[in-house]
Amino acid sequence: MVWPALLMFTAFGVVPLLGVLILSFTQWDGIGAINPAGLDNWQSVLTGPGLLHSIWVTFLVMALSWAFQTPMSLLLGVFLAARKRYRGFLAVLYFIPLLLSSAAIAITFSALLNPNFGLGTGLGFEWLNQDWLGQGNLALGVLVFVVSWQFIPFHSLIYQGAVRQIPTAMYEAAEIDGAGRVRKFFSITLPQLKYTIITSSTLMVVGSLTFFDLIFVLTAGGPGDATNVLALEMYKTGFMANLMGPASVIAVILVLFGLGLALLLRKLGGGGASDSQLEGA
Repeated sequence: MVWPALLMFTAFGVVPLLGVLILSFTQWDGIGAINPAGLDNWQSVLTGPGLLHSIWVTFLVMALSWAFQTPMSLLLGVFLAARKRYRGFLAVLYFIPLLLSSAAIAITFSALLNPNFGLGTGLGFEWLNQDWLGQGNLALGVLVFVVSWQFIPFHSLIYQGAVRQIPTAMYEAAEIDGAGRVRKFFSITLPQLKYTIITSSTLMVVGSLTFFDLIFVLTAGGPGDATNVLALEMYKTGFMANLMGPASVIAVILVLFGLGLALLLRKLGGGGASDSQLEGA
């Protein structure tokens, strides 16, 4: 039963990755002949001035989006875990942003934040009439907000399912001891969600390395290079400058970062694959 999954992973995961790795040692414009280049691509990318800045922006977006998404997703997940009819409706309502296209979301927010005919002008709020996407810090903040707005519903759904797996006997015992809602959250709910938080954080962190379409449509990496993340730099290098070799180098760097961060989060979690989430039960 493992063979179909293994074959699919090999065909669509391992083989393309090996192809990109080999391509990083070649010169290719995407059309003509592929010529060997040795370590020239790696040297040019690693010593280039844009790589360190793109890495910094990538990790900044990753850290800020994680810091914003995690508490919001956790609180929404716990709130929606209660078995009440109206919360089921809210769960469906909150899930809508995840169903929308990233490009459509970027276009919508770009129009809403337009200083000339956007939301501020329509509602008469002068403080909204700023060049949100034309200033570096503001554009980065808008980017983090839009990313979080789109993906918080997904992580809330993960937490909602995990909270419903916690035995109610633990909460009943805490109530007998006189614990309130806040005490039960920090003493029962949060510790029991340890491995769920690790899983959600891994998806957030690794997924943030692949942000491209939303950033490309919303800011195109600007203003200047304020939101130029690694994935966007890879696209510009490969498909705008027609330098597939250096673009493949950036792709390999992205894979290494993703693998390293996933292993680090797993190590910080201190749990194995067979560990139960219900560690206190």
